[in-house]
Amino acid sequence: MKIFLAPMEGVTDFLIRQLFTEVGGYNQCTTEFVRVTNQIVPDSIFYKFCPELHSEGKTLSGVPVFLQLLGGNPEMMAVNAARAAALGAPGIDLNFGCPARTVNNHDGGAAILKNPHRVFDITSAVRAAVPPHIPVTVKMRLGFSHPEWAVEIAQAAETARCDRLTIHARTRQDGYLPPAHWNWLAKINLAVRVPLVANGEIWTREDYLRCYETCGIADVMIGRGAFIRPDLAWQICENRPPFTWSEIFSLVQKFISLAKNMGDGRYLRNRTKQWLRQMARIHPEASALFEVVKSIESHDEFVRASSAPLDSI
Repeated sequence: MKIFLAPMEGVTDFLIRQLFTEVGGYNQCTTEFVRVTNQIVPDSIFYKFCPELHSEGKTLSGVPVFLQLLGGNPEMMAVNAARAAALGAPGIDLNFGCPARTVNNHDGGAAILKNPHRVFDITSAVRAAVPPHIPVTVKMRLGFSHPEWAVEIAQAAETARCDRLTIHARTRQDGYLPPAHWNWLAKINLAVRVPLVANGEIWTREDYLRCYETCGIADVMIGRGAFIRPDLAWQICENRPPFTWSEIFSLVQKFISLAKNMGDGRYLRNRTKQWLRQMARIHPEASALFEVVKSIESHDEFVRASSAPLDSI
């Protein structure tokens, strides 16, 4: 079993990857997507999205970070993938799954799934441009508006010689609404030989076990579930007991310590509040702390309030 931290736009950035891989249980991370249009992406952008390029493409815990590209032009995707590999990316991931309307309207993400041949064209171009020892992986959904082409799309990626295929078990039209259609993953698993990774609605170890029982895919990518349960990878792979709130609060404090000197403080405030709101789904203490800090605009006051135990505020 391998566990992958999902590339969630505006969530799993450099600091979150560092923090979560220090907690442990992850075999690989992937960056937020780098948008490819009809131009060469500057090196500075690659380093911005993947600071781990300065450390052999790995987090401080030694977990490899693949660099994700999003775009619809095979030639430019290939050129920029080669550049990312030359900068030290340990792998290139292709985003055919983003459901955002703005992205789709500009020929990116899940829009590519409207034509399985485009999945082949882009993937094969990137595979040809990237050195053979650098993996090229694909992240897709079951389709754009329906899943009837899901198997064909997966076979197109396989024929293009992708090294691994992560499948979010929803269509673009489904968005993030439950349920995830793990039964379609089972159909794809029977139709291809490329290694598959299951993704979608994995919030707990029990969800993982149900997904595995349904589709037979052992490897899994977790996203929102990991944001709510930072130790979810360990729960899944080793059946460890969940973190207590005290352990999670210590993790929040470490994040604040890492982020408090970045920029003018907006990043710290926005990401901390985002994280607390998500964890509030299962931790009442996170909900209480969010209520304390949600309206604070002063950087110093935010750091003080979010770092104090609730019974001292």
